[in-house]
Amino acid sequence: MDTQENWYSEQNATFGDRLAAARENAGMSQKDLARKVGVKTSTMRNWEDDIAEPRANRLATLCGILGVSLRWLLTGEGDDVAPPTEESELPKDMTAVLAELRVIRTESRRLSDRLGGLEKRLRDAIARASE
Repeated sequence: MDTQENWYSEQNATFGDRLAAARENAGMSQKDLARKVGVKTSTMRNWEDDIAEPRANRLATLCGILGVSLRWLLTGEGDDVAPPTEESELPKDMTAVLAELRVIRTESRRLSDRLGGLEKRLRDAIARASE
């Protein structure tokens, strides 16, 4: 896998990863961007940590402020932000480990979302059974 070519793809990076990269590329702190978007710094942190996601109107604002396309911010497709150069200076074995960590984190998030859905279905089934 060519991590440089696919650095911000959906398989290797999350929305939060791309948001943080775009913010850093724009030379802003979380606090600066949060203030410009009109949200709390903790909200921005949650977006970058993939704990929460912004609504559509905030996405458009983020794209405008950061100078990235909505497509790139959501999927990583396009050349809006260049991949970090530090990784290319790392030994190949470390680069491979970093790539694998990104894949595992993405898979973990998907599994966590799936688990949450199953828990909700179970709670709903229990509620219906007790009626």
